[in-house]
Amino acid sequence: MNDDSSLEAALRKRLYWHSRRGMWELDLLLIPFLEQRYGDLDEADQAAFRALIDEEDQDLFVWLMRREWPEDPARRRIVKLIVEYAETTDNDHYRNL
Repeated sequence: MNDDSSLEAALRKRLYWHSRRGMWELDLLLIPFLEQRYGDLDEADQAAFRALIDEEDQDLFVWLMRREWPEDPARRRIVKLIVEYAETTDNDHYRNL
């Protein structure tokens, strides 16, 4: 395994760990998005996702439940991408998280 792939694997594990929030609703949105869409995002959106998962659970919940949108445009964009993905994807296999 070369250094690039091992760094990528380590980053992915870190992102997965931080995406497991312990709040079922957030897990159902963040983990499938990470697993299915993160790799296809451009660098700016990947950076926005990494910054997003450092936010407090209460803020994430409000944003991802569409009660409010983040003020920061990059954060708002990634939240909307996550919400749109969840609304257009059948995530039944994640119900047991």
